[in-house]
Amino acid sequence: MSDGLTLWLTFAAIGVTTLMTRGSFIMLGEKARLPAALHRALRYAPAAALSALVVPDILLDGGQLQPLNPKLLAAVVVVVVALRWRNPWLPFILGMGVLIALRKGLGL
Repeated sequence: MSDGLTLWLTFAAIGVTTLMTRGSFIMLGEKARLPAALHRALRYAPAAALSALVVPDILLDGGQLQPLNPKLLAAVVVVVVALRWRNPWLPFILGMGVLIALRKGLGL
């Protein structure tokens, strides 16, 4: 089979699979119920997806695993400040301040 045909068949298979999985909930409606345990577990999916995107960026610096890098230290500051004061702007401001200070070599 030619590469072009294989590519188009792959696109078609992906499209059909996407339509079937997303459309199944619309077509079946109330007839299809998720088990309670799965429904509870799916509540954590957004946090897990966000963590999967953010944590590698925090731990990697220049493509290498760096346990102590400016991004990790700024992230620790953000988490501590967010848990302590519950202010939406303060973690952002302090985290960026720490990150800029560490990257510029100013220290704390």
